[in-house]
Amino acid sequence: MPAKPCRPMLWILSALSALWTVGCDAPAPRDPNALAFQAPPHWSSNGHFAEAAATSWLAAFNDEHLTRLVNNGLADNFDLKSAAARVDAAREQAVIAGSGRWPQLSLTPGYQRAKSNMGGESSESGAFTALFNLSWELDVWGRIKAGQQAAETEAEATGDDYRAAQLSLAARIAQAYFEFTEAQWQATVAAQSVKDRGTIVDLVRGRFNRGLTRGLDLRLVLTDLANAQAQLAQARNDAQLIGKRLQTLLGRYPGNDPAKQEFDATFQLPQPPETLSAGLPAELLERRPDVIAAFKRLRAADSRLESAEKALLPRVTLTGAGGSSSAALTEIIDPRAAAWNLAAGLAQPLLTGGRLQGEIRFNEAKVQEAFNQYQSVALNAFREVEQALAAEAWLRTQEQALREAVEQTEASRKLAVYSYRQGLIEILTLLDSYRSTLNAQSAHLAVQRQLLNNRINLYLALGGGV
Repeated sequence: MPAKPCRPMLWILSALSALWTVGCDAPAPRDPNALAFQAPPHWSSNGHFAEAAATSWLAAFNDEHLTRLVNNGLADNFDLKSAAARVDAAREQAVIAGSGRWPQLSLTPGYQRAKSNMGGESSESGAFTALFNLSWELDVWGRIKAGQQAAETEAEATGDDYRAAQLSLAARIAQAYFEFTEAQWQATVAAQSVKDRGTIVDLVRGRFNRGLTRGLDLRLVLTDLANAQAQLAQARNDAQLIGKRLQTLLGRYPGNDPAKQEFDATFQLPQPPETLSAGLPAELLERRPDVIAAFKRLRAADSRLESAEKALLPRVTLTGAGGSSSAALTEIIDPRAAAWNLAAGLAQPLLTGGRLQGEIRFNEAKVQEAFNQYQSVALNAFREVEQALAAEAWLRTQEQALREAVEQTEASRKLAVYSYRQGLIEILTLLDSYRSTLNAQSAHLAVQRQLLNNRINLYLALGGGV
């Protein structure tokens, strides 16, 4: 006949389960706009940027090759894969933190063999055992739940870190792509300069052989040619270094010739997209993943403080143990052969040597640390946007001036060659015109790339998606 259920124990379990939900409310959510400084109504660098912020920046460059490289990097980069693993680990840590809210039951099956000597006779006996232990801390005040909420919020912050890592990787790939394209063009300009210097050497050598110029002029142009060749070697070395860095970002082996493996020498530096929407400063707090992550870590610190404070309250625990023993394996599952006990207890911390109070003060300090860290991250985010917006205008002005300088130096170089042939100027003036042309072309390429990098920095600072 099966054993009757123990109704008093069932009643105790039901009552304690009801108490389990008491006091489990989550802490009041913080306001993400609660900062020591007030966000302005518009950006000080460009007050007219009041439209909704751009949600995706990659397609704005209208470069299929760039899009393909970024997508490949997001799929294959090992640092990003590590960040994804950290997200998985943080989620499981939240599961571990919340496991204490549920009953913990363990079963220990075994077999015992004994031998005894009585009256000169020996006997052996064996028995199978199935023992269990039950423990359950009823989270009456929500202490364990607060710790679980802290771990879950921390996991969400780690997810935001992953999203920030995605945006950062996409930006670094795009910027490395533009840097490589610029380096290729810098090498092309340097190679053309070497060719032009060689033409000047032939011109001066011919004049020297006819007695029309001094040996010093020939020495000067040969020195200038050697310097141009050194600049070309440096430009080509810069290109291969950037190419290898880009391949590493893509999660690929840095080959010996990245130009042939990944790029086309005809690539041009694109113009930055004309349209730009920066949104409102206050929107940045809810859009930038690093700012969001910092705010969530502040909330997690709040939950840890709540858990530490509730550790001062009594703990209600339910424990049980029991099992059965039988010489026959089939009989240990018979409930009539089982023996068990169940107990409920209350534990109130009294003397802990200041440990609990120390944990409260420790978590209070961690809350202040997280709050100040959040403000620092938010302030830095505002700075990055203001900085990129201001740089946009100055870089455009610089690019226009350098474009004009390239045109003027090209014209002056042609005029200098003609004047030297006519004996109207010295060789130093001719060489200076070639150096000015090379410097202007190189500076113009550099500022074009800086414009593109700054636009990407702005999109990244605004927290826009890829």
